Amino acid sequence: QVQLVEYGGGLVQPGGSLRLSCAASGFMFSTYAMNWYRQAPGKERELVAGITRTSDNTNYADSVKGRFTISRDNVKKTVYLQMNSLKPEDTAVYYCNVRILSQPYWGQGTQVTVSS
Repeated sequence: QVQLVEYGGGLVQPGGSLRLSCAASGFMFSTYAMNWYRQAPGKERELVAGITRTSDNTNYADSVKGRFTISRDNVKKTVYLQMNSLKPEDTAVYYCNVRILSQPYWGQGTQVTVSS
């Protein structure tokens, strides 16, 4: 009964910002690392950012480093992705992810479109 629900996507102009949220339920949220992935048309899903259970470490794809920030609130059971200085190549469906006992769980995805 793991559930991940993303929201916050939309259409934004180049250079703009968006904050994505992922509300988690059905598992002990604070026990697990959380991740954001994205998938552009015709491409494989790629890891964008990850955060450890206590937020002591984060990791980012080189393409978003310095522009995106992942964070989490273990009380609200929510993981966030703050996206700044957005570029057209950031256009993709963004997915929240958790891996529990080797099984990946995904949200429904939220569309981010960066276009002028």
